[in-house]
Amino acid sequence: MSRPIGIDLFAGAGGLSLGFEQAGFDVVAAVEIDPVHAAVHAYNFPECAVIPRSVTELTGAKIRTASKIGDQKVDVVFGGAPCQGFSLIGQRALDDPRNSLVKDFVRIVSELDASYFVFENVKGLTVGKHRKFLDEIIDAFEGAGYDVLKDWKVLNACMYGVPQDRQRLFLMGAKRGLKVPSYPNPVTTKPGTNRSDLPFGPTCKDALGDLPDAERFDELKTTDEVATRTWAKLSSYAQFMRCETEKGWHFGYRRKWDPMLLTSSLRSEHTELSRERFSETIPGEVEPISRFFKLSPKGVSNTLRAGTDSARGAFTSPRPIHYKWNRCITVREMARLHGFPDWFRLHATKWHGARQVGNSVPPPLARAVASSVMTALSCKPRAAKRTLELGSTDLLRMSVAEASSYWGIASPIQQRTRKLEQDKAKSLDPEGPQASLTLK
Repeated sequence: MSRPIGIDLFAGAGGLSLGFEQAGFDVVAAVEIDPVHAAVHAYNFPECAVIPRSVTELTGAKIRTASKIGDQKVDVVFGGAPCQGFSLIGQRALDDPRNSLVKDFVRIVSELDASYFVFENVKGLTVGKHRKFLDEIIDAFEGAGYDVLKDWKVLNACMYGVPQDRQRLFLMGAKRGLKVPSYPNPVTTKPGTNRSDLPFGPTCKDALGDLPDAERFDELKTTDEVATRTWAKLSSYAQFMRCETEKGWHFGYRRKWDPMLLTSSLRSEHTELSRERFSETIPGEVEPISRFFKLSPKGVSNTLRAGTDSARGAFTSPRPIHYKWNRCITVREMARLHGFPDWFRLHATKWHGARQVGNSVPPPLARAVASSVMTALSCKPRAAKRTLELGSTDLLRMSVAEASSYWGIASPIQQRTRKLEQDKAKSLDPEGPQASLTLK
């Protein structure tokens, strides 16, 4: 018996892909319009067919052809379609051209005749005028022949073993006549809360305490990787992130990787004035000038955000301040706070790498949701037997132009110039942190 099949739309670097793989699915195709994100996905999921196109250009048949699954049953389609615009009163928000990607998500689910779907989006879709849009999305799925779990929920990653306060909406549905999945029960609670029915989840110290300080390595001024044996004692959470035990792989495929290589750790150069301000900030509070949150070793991270794309200024996401070191955290430290294991690599630059983390669903949360779909399928997850070779590290270092050329497509993202990027960063904070965090 083969593993059930999943397809990822709006895949990014692959947070949902990894969660569904770890739950026992074979993710056979990933659609991602950003060529840099598509390249990183290809590195981490070497046997997944990456389709660097907009969903508007695709059909279910084209996805089947690209993934080489023929007429095999598609068990689940998942993804987070961007919702960008809201129509005037009296009009349907789903008919707003800016929301066409949501309609395409519904269309592709239907064309693939998927048994299940998981639609992930921002918490804000559940309140105010956005709620009307959410109702329209549910109506669209029902019109396509799917029963939707009406008591939709916003799930917080820190309730599913992730050291980050991150809330996301999940809509789940089943083809009419199939069992509708239930939402996964929480397994942890935020450290310091009064709930007695759940254990405390991992803290920032649990997530980051074993990682070597990136500023000990001069190499990390110019590259995102360095070989080191200076790892501190591992927490139980860190053991999972480093796949020290079989359980760290869950039901996913093992990867061949070098556990002594510290990756995704390009350093940031802060001014002394910035470092002084960082040192004076109390853990768990916001530094007043930069507005950066300082992590608490006994708490969880605030929501890690993606920053802006090139069309909106190309600013690096506001990464938190480390609880111990007077600097902002590295992309690898962001990945740890998000639940990405250490074998999983992001783009070598801070700008792209941080954006890939901030845009993704934390894999442990994705795994919990995917496990609920697996249960609805009445499937017992099977451990993957093979070990996969990761892709070429060249995929992690491509510019937008290089990645577009690699995929043989026109670049959909406006090219940024270094001068424009630096000028805009300096206009926000001439003396320090924002400028120092911007991609060089």
